[in-house]
Amino acid sequence: MESMHVETEIGGRTLRLETGKIARQADGAVMAFYGDCVVLGTAVWAEPRPGIDFFPLTVDYREKAYAAGKFPGGFFKREGRPTGKEILTMRMIDRPIRPLFPEGFMDEIQIQTFVLAADPEIDSDVVAIVAGAAALSISGAPFEGPIGAVRVGCVDGKLVLNPTYDQLEESTLDMILAGHKDGVNMIEVGAQEVSEKLVAEAIAFGFEGVGKIVALIEQLRDKVGKECTWTPPEPNVELKNLVRQKAYEPMVQARQIAGKHERKTAVKELYDRVLDELSPLDAQEPPAYERSAVAAALHALEEEVVRELILKTGKRADGRSGEDLREIHCDVGLLPRTHGSALFTRGETQAIVVTTLGTARDEQIIDGIAEEYSKKFMLHYNFPPFCVGEARRIMGPGRREIGHGALAERSLTAVLPPVDRFPYTIRLVSEITESNGSSSMATVCGGTLALMDAGVPISQPVAGISIGSVHNADKRILLTDIIGEEDHFGDMDFKVAGTQRGITGVQLDLKERTLAMDLLPQILERARVARVEILRTMLATLPKPRKEISRHAPRILTIKIDPEKIGMLIGPGGKGIRKIEAETGASIDIDDDGTVTIASVDAAGAEKAYQMVETIGVGVKVGAVYTGRVASVKDFGAFVELVPGQDGLCHISELSDGYVKSVSDICKVGDPMRVKVILIDDQGRVKLSRRAALAEEEAAEEEAAEQGADSA
Repeated sequence: MESMHVETEIGGRTLRLETGKIARQADGAVMAFYGDCVVLGTAVWAEPRPGIDFFPLTVDYREKAYAAGKFPGGFFKREGRPTGKEILTMRMIDRPIRPLFPEGFMDEIQIQTFVLAADPEIDSDVVAIVAGAAALSISGAPFEGPIGAVRVGCVDGKLVLNPTYDQLEESTLDMILAGHKDGVNMIEVGAQEVSEKLVAEAIAFGFEGVGKIVALIEQLRDKVGKECTWTPPEPNVELKNLVRQKAYEPMVQARQIAGKHERKTAVKELYDRVLDELSPLDAQEPPAYERSAVAAALHALEEEVVRELILKTGKRADGRSGEDLREIHCDVGLLPRTHGSALFTRGETQAIVVTTLGTARDEQIIDGIAEEYSKKFMLHYNFPPFCVGEARRIMGPGRREIGHGALAERSLTAVLPPVDRFPYTIRLVSEITESNGSSSMATVCGGTLALMDAGVPISQPVAGISIGSVHNADKRILLTDIIGEEDHFGDMDFKVAGTQRGITGVQLDLKERTLAMDLLPQILERARVARVEILRTMLATLPKPRKEISRHAPRILTIKIDPEKIGMLIGPGGKGIRKIEAETGASIDIDDDGTVTIASVDAAGAEKAYQMVETIGVGVKVGAVYTGRVASVKDFGAFVELVPGQDGLCHISELSDGYVKSVSDICKVGDPMRVKVILIDDQGRVKLSRRAALAEEEAAEEEAAEQGADSA
């Protein structure tokens, strides 16, 4: 096949799709060019694995270091396991594509996307979604697409299509939108408390760009796309009817049991009984029906019953109506020695969320094809098998855990305090201890409480909720706070997180083909009402952030010094800094602009280090009290070193209120001494007074005692 291409303008840049030159042994291969970004997307369609009962779609996305003119980090200097960013992009490619394959298709599909050249101005993730979708669309696979994807920002109140990195820094919205010619089927949002109206407008705005990309891929498919040769399997009507006859009534009864565990047990017993009747494992002759076919028929019947019960009765498996929330319980401060902790329980979904506060040295360095940066806020989500009553192989975090953690992290980022107000590095860890639907939104709620319990001065509390849906030809019902089975058998999982002021995070996954745009305002309003109700319960437990951080957390102080004095503070070979750290137990970090960050678990140590840094970087101040160390003793007084390289004279007359016969009666070399600076002469000589410092401390103690007596 000869090389050919199609192109169009999207967001002020040319999107060019080219095929026929690269990766010609793949079933579909497309090079996507957008600005200086180049992504290779490939799709391969292979025979199904024997005995498989699910659709094995595999999506891979990799950012090659050479694309940005970089060497890979690490010892081996080659790309290794995927980064968090790569995993999240794999999920975004998979989610809008997977629902667009026909029922019964179980052949192997593998999509791979490589970033071959990185544009320093724009992210390559959206380009990769387009490249993968285009490759799949020309592969001949029975894909009911194509799909397109765009990013939408909002800068100075104006919506922007595929914004640059610089524009995203100023944007109140970061939305990734995917869809096909009939509508939207995937949404990811991180936002700064924006309104429901703006989110709806951004979706409509972005869908116009999606439509142009879909038309471009269709143009490419019409020219070079392979013909689809797959035919759907003939449905086994006889088996379907037989399963329905044996299991319909028992399934209706089992599906109305309120408790998840009891309901799950009853449904499993029904599955086992019908499977053993129609396809026994110990049969002497091969059974009339394959066990996997019977299980598939039972699953289809279960889905029909779940949807039918909701649509006919308006009641769900646990007895709630469509708008009801499950019962919510909150608790904070449940773990000793952690810096902040919370337990959030909503029905049978439960999360323990723990806050840890650290220093600049705990920041995470993100090194990818974009410019390197550091993160001061991290949220990690864990989903152990016991939380759903299962025993399975225990491994590291999978794609689902990475994705749920990223959604919760995005949802909370908007309310975190600025670094100059709260210079801590923050890590949240969510341990899902029970799960029956929407554990990512439980993480958002528990994360808010854990942050407040740790004394993090967030601007607003955040809550999250998931809205689901079931429908037939005549009716549609929205479901607030969906449980796991409603997610599995329903039409959608529309997660919305935010404050009482606006939205901070959105994630939409669809099982049906598209989201009706006229339904969007209703969904967002339903989520807003539920969010506010959840916030009321949360704030009844802890109404605002604690005034003080945990005594186990490091104390962090910052001071700005003259950049020209950084060398003096550090000292030759770092001797100055090491001495301050050794004397105070604090750790000190210095930025090029003169910002000095001091951290110590001991508050007194942090204050002492602050004073020492201030003395060197800002200078000794008249009237200030310092804790120095006696450097030498003379007949006429003591020289006290305030900080390395800076001392002053405390005359014998300033050592005490009473008569001092000899300086050695008061102090000796090496003793700590509290002194007040009473004069700095024209030659820079510092005069100190121990007597004045002691008098000031006595006055402070008397005042504190008087205030205590008054309050008593």
